[in-house]
Amino acid sequence: MPSKITADEANAYLLANFEGVGTRSHVESMEDGRTVMSLEAKPEHLRPGGYISGPTQMAIADSAAYMAVMTKLGIVPMAVTSNLSINFLRPCIGDAVVADARLMRLGKALAVIEVDIRARGSDKQSSHVVVTYAIPRED
Repeated sequence: MPSKITADEANAYLLANFEGVGTRSHVESMEDGRTVMSLEAKPEHLRPGGYISGPTQMAIADSAAYMAVMTKLGIVPMAVTSNLSINFLRPCIGDAVVADARLMRLGKALAVIEVDIRARGSDKQSSHVVVTYAIPRED
């Protein structure tokens, strides 16, 4: 089953609705239940030593999880994060961070998404994230 929205539609949505997000992060691909996003690391995303910061990793994980939900439901502006749990496994060092989000479960009220975070070009996972999204009820 194909994604309900394309990567181009997702990028246009982010650019139009989230100030600055569409210029910082980029949806690379979307398929049924899966989204891959990247973010080019700028000085404000880095800690000393060139480590991509934890808040930057959390932000890209949350954005990728949001987009993974949209692969199944289409654009749902009021889907919101209800929980985000992150385990930092090793330093994320590189010029960009990549988030690979996979929908684990989609219910009527909640969606659970697993996100793998890596530095671009690395074969080692930097962080493991589980995000829960609250799905708005249809009235």
